[in-house]
Amino acid sequence: MAETTRSATKAAPARTTRRARGTKASGPAAAPAGNGAASEPAVDGAAPDAPAESAETLVAYYRQMLLIRRFEERAARAYTEAKIGGYCHLNLGEEATVVGLMAALRPTDYLFTNYREHGYALAKGISAERVMAELYGRSTGVSKGWGGSMHLFDAEARLLGGYGIVGGQVPLAAGAALAVSYKGGDEVVMCHMGDGTTAIGAFHESLNIAGLWDLPVVFVVINNGLGMGTTVEHSAAEPELYRRGAAYRMESVRVDGTDVVAVRDAARHAVERARSESKPYLLETTSPRLKGHSVVDPARYRSKEEKEALKAADPLARLALELEEAGILSHDERDRLDAEVTAAIDAAAAFADESPAPEVSTLFDYTYATPVPGELRRLPADPVFSS
Repeated sequence: MAETTRSATKAAPARTTRRARGTKASGPAAAPAGNGAASEPAVDGAAPDAPAESAETLVAYYRQMLLIRRFEERAARAYTEAKIGGYCHLNLGEEATVVGLMAALRPTDYLFTNYREHGYALAKGISAERVMAELYGRSTGVSKGWGGSMHLFDAEARLLGGYGIVGGQVPLAAGAALAVSYKGGDEVVMCHMGDGTTAIGAFHESLNIAGLWDLPVVFVVINNGLGMGTTVEHSAAEPELYRRGAAYRMESVRVDGTDVVAVRDAARHAVERARSESKPYLLETTSPRLKGHSVVDPARYRSKEEKEALKAADPLARLALELEEAGILSHDERDRLDAEVTAAIDAAAAFADESPAPEVSTLFDYTYATPVPGELRRLPADPVFSS
């Protein structure tokens, strides 16, 4: 059974009609159509347009996207300056997806992410200073300097971690949703992952248990077309990843991840369904990344034509053009906004640079949330038995 198509119209003239395609969950009251696969999307004009977005909302989204872009560019620069250690994966090109997803959540909703999570932390309301300081490994960072780029965590903001192991966050998100359900809360858990995660066992196990137990969790696949350097078409027998929800009778949809309003609308539908009906949901956003898998990946597997196509699909540049053409944000106003955001990111980098490194004695302070009998606090060079 095909999901009803949804569309939205912005004040900007370009891309006025947006479509999502997907599958409805099937069950006793709704028998699956055919083999349970999604139907093709309706033709343009089949669904009425939603009211136009306000200029203030669109400019706010643009500013958030710009903040993420400038933050990630500064992070890439700091990595080459050896101020950031370990691995570093950026949200460059995924800003519309990040902002759209976070706009659909309440402050009390929970978020689990993978290691490409800087933009999500910023959009969840964590300050650029604390995020940058964490990347620098400083005690003022969001994880006290012990997490680094891949392991941002803030219980107050309900960002419950970035995870370095592919798919490591997915079972934990299902567990958090079970806790919410058990306590009778109205919070929703959102769990985002890359396209490669959909091929591992934990993904399918988590969707299965979420479907069986009616857990309030929204699984989001950020499909940037590449699992590191391998295309989705070469690694997935079904490259339209949202269709995997049909195996668990789970409503699912694919949406254009370069369109912030389309992502927000699709995410709102998924989140409110999870909240009101306690039903899981699978959302796929197609959101190509502009750079390589990590800061050190030169992306030589991409052709010149592919790189040009990526530039043309840049969500930040496209939104800027739409706002200018609609008379919402002039070129001069955009320049002033860019200068303001750049200054804020410069200040965040200076804050991180001036912050102290964490004391070695605090290394084990956050291993467990509560004291655990017999907890090991021995450093690598310490003897097993004290004298």
